[in-house]
Amino acid sequence: MTAIAGRGRLRGPGLHPRTCAAVTAASCLAHLWLVAGNQHGTWLNLLMLAMVAVCLPCAVHIWRRPRARALRQVMASALAMTGVHAILLLGVSGGHGHIHHGTAAAAAAATAPSDPGAQLAVIALELTTALAAATLLARLRAQPNRVSR
Repeated sequence: MTAIAGRGRLRGPGLHPRTCAAVTAASCLAHLWLVAGNQHGTWLNLLMLAMVAVCLPCAVHIWRRPRARALRQVMASALAMTGVHAILLLGVSGGHGHIHHGTAAAAAAATAPSDPGAQLAVIALELTTALAAATLLARLRAQPNRVSR
């Protein structure tokens, strides 16, 4: 893969861009699944939908032609969501914050994202997303500015 002069993108398909796009899409799907389960308050559902609205188009762009702007947006969103999930995790361990409501709350408590293990898994997914975008951005910047043949 080589960079196209002045455009800041890698040319051609590759494992790294496709992996980054797949991890980003997996994170989006996980958050859509959480919203569909409606186990969270309205503000958390809206925040997750906003994250998906920002990240899903970027995943498509990264899959097709990775560009610095899309990678930076994915990194920023993933790190912001890592922070939100860390706050929710701390709220759970403190006994307040991320509380589930409804009749199925007791049955869902073991598998719900408010479970510390599940929160850590989501944080790991978000950190993996940010790391994949950061390393791909570093690779993009390291490419010499030449047109591939």
